[in-house]
Amino acid sequence: MARNENLPLTETTYYILLALTQPRHGYAAIQEIERLSQGTVKVAAGTMYGAIENLLKLKWIKEVPSSDKRRRVYRITETGQSMLQLETQRLRGLGKLAETFGY
Repeated sequence: MARNENLPLTETTYYILLALTQPRHGYAAIQEIERLSQGTVKVAAGTMYGAIENLLKLKWIKEVPSSDKRRRVYRITETGQSMLQLETQRLRGLGKLAETFGY
């Protein structure tokens, strides 16, 4: 099977896609990433908003309506979900391979 040209995802992109499985604005996504990673991944605001712009261009996330007009809210798209699934499968495969070597 041919490898997807967009893989592997960066750790930051992986966490952003996970965080945006629920509608969130950028700052809420930053907080969710810190929670999901148990504080090991901290995404700066500039990094987050640059990544959001890139993910919007790729159509992996989309802006969704929000009652708060001061904040833009985003959610993962079907394409983004597919990429998240592919990366998760890739990571699981690496984990299984490592187990065969006793790690």
